[in-house]
Amino acid sequence: MAKSDVAKERFFNLPVIVLISLSFMLGMSEFIVVGILPDIAAGLKVSEVTVGNLVSLFAFVYAPVTPLGSALSARFPRFATHLTLVGVFLIGNVLCAFASNYGVLVVARILIALVSGTLVAIAMTYAPDVTTEQYRTKFIAWVFSGFSIASVVGVPVGTWVANTFGWRWAFHLVNVLTVVLIVLMVMVLPRNSRIVKIGFLPQFRLFFDRRIQLGVLAVVFGAAATYVFYTYLTPIMRDEVHVPEQYLSVGLVIFGAACLWSNLYGGKLADRGRGVEPLTHIRPIYCAHAVLMASLIVTHWVPVYGALLLVVLGMFMYLQNSASQVLYMDVASQSHPGSLNLAASLNSMSFNIGIALGSAVGGLVNTHLGLMWLGPAGAIFLLCAVGTTTLLRPFVARERDFYAKQHA
Repeated sequence: MAKSDVAKERFFNLPVIVLISLSFMLGMSEFIVVGILPDIAAGLKVSEVTVGNLVSLFAFVYAPVTPLGSALSARFPRFATHLTLVGVFLIGNVLCAFASNYGVLVVARILIALVSGTLVAIAMTYAPDVTTEQYRTKFIAWVFSGFSIASVVGVPVGTWVANTFGWRWAFHLVNVLTVVLIVLMVMVLPRNSRIVKIGFLPQFRLFFDRRIQLGVLAVVFGAAATYVFYTYLTPIMRDEVHVPEQYLSVGLVIFGAACLWSNLYGGKLADRGRGVEPLTHIRPIYCAHAVLMASLIVTHWVPVYGALLLVVLGMFMYLQNSASQVLYMDVASQSHPGSLNLAASLNSMSFNIGIALGSAVGGLVNTHLGLMWLGPAGAIFLLCAVGTTTLLRPFVARERDFYAKQHA
């Protein structure tokens, strides 16, 4: 057996660890604004809602650019494209660290958003080169878990750094770690490429597939539900749950740990079938999530319940991720094999459309109704996700027949 094949038999080999670490850096850069939102607002002399709008802006740029960048990246050598985009990501974070005003910070966040989704999509395409088929859903779950690990470790550490040394040093930390990651990428990632032979526009026929459309909508609604309140997690903990200022970082660590569990357990849920089937199994989870999200309003009167509820909501946050990624990749493999890079980007695209929608709605609700109404607003989105996954169910039997014939 070749040395590379032996390495692939071990799931946590160096290339896999580097790809998970890349997701960690992307997650830390994207989510750190949530942890240090009050610090940035005070430092740049703008309101917390104005800084919160950076979350929406990031997602509004990220969502449409991700499929375009992923489809385009499929036509160039993978490793060189990957490394170039990480370099752009580093430049954006350097600008964040040295932003002299809110306008510069906006430009920097746009630059990071332009490349982040494509970086996740390219990472997904390494799966057959760095691991085996039996670890496929585990690989997907762990790449997504890099974002959760950022919530558990990166964002709280960044928050502590911001509170101790100033918010700019949180971005300096991201920059140092990104340079280390670039060195490791050069050392361990495979250089082979699978350049697509179909044109740029024909790849987008994938979007006409009804299964893809419903899968995208389910993730949009699920993410929007979460980000209605997650964008304002720090103010909720501070003003509704009454967590003392010095313990906010601890609260973020606990919430992040719940999110990490969510991502990893989501990988197990994604093993329950092929194609659309795993995502249809998320329907009862969306129902339970909606009830819990609506009950967030009780936090205003019972802070202890709110503290426990935030942990549980973190455990629901990413349960859909691996199941939806399996849907996109399997549907592309079945019916649109030239669109695999594009399919790999759809979860990031969908989730960030949801982030943009949810954080924008969260800003309106917070401004006009107050923090306590964020939960009920999120529950409405979850009911939409229930309806969407219900519409996917007729495809399950058809796909079971397809896979049965393949293995006959």
